[in-house]
Amino acid sequence: MGQPQLRPGERIDQLYSQDIQIIQSPEVFAFSLDAVLLAAFAKVPARAKSLTVDLCAGNGAVGLFMSPRTSGQIAEVELQPRLADMARRSVALNQLDTQMTVYEGDLATVNQWIPKDSADVVTCNPPYFADLPDSQKNPNRYLAIARHELTTTLATVVATTSGLLKMNGKAYFVHRPDRLLELLTLMQAQRLVPKRIRLVYPKPGKEANMVLVEAIKDGKPGGQRFLAPLTVYDATGHYTAEVGRLLYG
Repeated sequence: MGQPQLRPGERIDQLYSQDIQIIQSPEVFAFSLDAVLLAAFAKVPARAKSLTVDLCAGNGAVGLFMSPRTSGQIAEVELQPRLADMARRSVALNQLDTQMTVYEGDLATVNQWIPKDSADVVTCNPPYFADLPDSQKNPNRYLAIARHELTTTLATVVATTSGLLKMNGKAYFVHRPDRLLELLTLMQAQRLVPKRIRLVYPKPGKEANMVLVEAIKDGKPGGQRFLAPLTVYDATGHYTAEVGRLLYG
């Protein structure tokens, strides 16, 4: 692999379980476990004629981590130019230019690049926190936009996801449990029927701090499955076997 140009403050990290390298910068954006879990939870079609779209792509982590499991196209949509640039260089670093495309701009205008009703799968790790007047924002604008709904809302994300998906296409989200009801309500209003739900716990005895949701566009009503819980750390502070496998293979 040719070494890409790194900008100040950037480093190359590796997801060892998949031999994927990714350009990161703690000052701007570094993927966290939720990206790894979302990529693993999503069932991407292996076939070459498929299209998977990752919204709120950040530095491209979710799409990169899904890429070994499909021969199809993966589109990344990221609003922030600095993050989109990191994603593009990571795509090149992994020699995935023929498979992955990074679109820089607002996900609400995604149909200028990707037609409606054309995606087999849409994934999204959206900003977790509503933009409330009294909510503490990170003074770092890049991180604030990634964490707070300063530039989009959950309603926009869900509507955009539904619009992109073919009939019976699948949507995958990772979010916070305290917004699960809101997410499910928005999904149902946009023809996305939730099918698989999995709660993620930081360690034994703690409340869940993440939830993974799969939905099918125009799916049959009912049939929801709550999967076995996923716990990140064991009682001794080490990664559990499942999470260790996802990170290190």
